Amino acid sequence: MSNFIKSNDSLNHRDPFDVLKPNLAVVASLSVVLGLIAAVPALSDAESVRELADKLNEMSEQIVSFFISFAVIGRYWLAHHTFIGSLARMDTGVILWNLVYLAIIAFMPFPTALLGDYFYNPLAVSIYAVVIAVASGLEVVMFQHAYKRDLLSQPPTRRAYRWDLLQSMAPVAFFLISVPLAFWSSFAAVVAWWLIGPFEALADRRRRTLGV
Repeated sequence: MSNFIKSNDSLNHRDPFDVLKPNLAVVASLSVVLGLIAAVPALSDAESVRELADKLNEMSEQIVSFFISFAVIGRYWLAHHTFIGSLARMDTGVILWNLVYLAIIAFMPFPTALLGDYFYNPLAVSIYAVVIAVASGLEVVMFQHAYKRDLLSQPPTRRAYRWDLLQSMAPVAFFLISVPLAFWSSFAAVVAWWLIGPFEALADRRRRTLGV
């Protein structure tokens, strides 16, 4: 049996979301878990404004980590959706790498919980950053595999491919750079994460200027 899942049998004659249903299930499950991380606090006096305020203040780090992680996971789902949609066909390698990628995404609630409970602990921040960097690296691996195996429906030019790799590697670099920063300041590490967006915007502008 051929290793390839032909486009006529998969992407062209089926709803493309059939391919993404397992991924959607993972994201939906993560949403539930992330919601539990930021669960409503229990009060000894349900009418006490001060107690509720104190509890919410105690949960502030968990709430921040919830929104950071939701944004990060949402970004990865969108990127993965785009990648799957760009394929003309899939082979065993793409499927296997996709499973590894989903395993890392499914593992994210653990470092997310660490980040929420120990936001100012550099080890907790570092573990979170490394997990995200690994997920980003797997995106690069899948893209390289698809390009080299001619699986893309519209393969980029060699020059455009190099730019795609550069932009795909940016999250890996920023999250790894944040690891030593975390041992100086957790806030500085988080700032490094948020700099990914402006960097990608600048890279897109530069790319358009060069006509790539």
